[in-house]
Amino acid sequence: MSDSDWSDRIVGERMQVDQEFAEKVAASNFSRQQWGLIMTAVEFEIENPGDPETARLVANTSKVESIVPELDNVDRASGMVGASGGRPSDDSGGLLDGVKDALGLGGGGGGVDREQLAAAEEMAQMYAGDLQEKLESRGKWEEVCVLARE
Repeated sequence: MSDSDWSDRIVGERMQVDQEFAEKVAASNFSRQQWGLIMTAVEFEIENPGDPETARLVANTSKVESIVPELDNVDRASGMVGASGGRPSDDSGGLLDGVKDALGLGGGGGGVDREQLAAAEEMAQMYAGDLQEKLESRGKWEEVCVLARE
């Protein structure tokens, strides 16, 4: 079975964890829109699925770095600059400069904000832990591990 087979089985639990995790997002430096973008770059994996006792759900955040430069643009585009961690930009470069920065071509230091990246990775791992706890409490963890190793 593929990763999507086991992950398809946990959609209900993910939806519940999403709702419960909203409080942690609100307390973070990320807006809901930013967190949504971060989660599009996160993939979940099960380490050691052969032994449900030691298996662990982890967030693969290797793709998160590619979206970090866009985090500020998410809030800017929705008119939420300054709210829930959105930082106002001190340049007036517009759309073209934003695209250049996202591609790493801009001269305005369009690099990755390492603090944002670390915070996003840490929150994604917390989310994975909460999701594993939800699966365990529902008695689905062992089933998910079996599906992950097939």
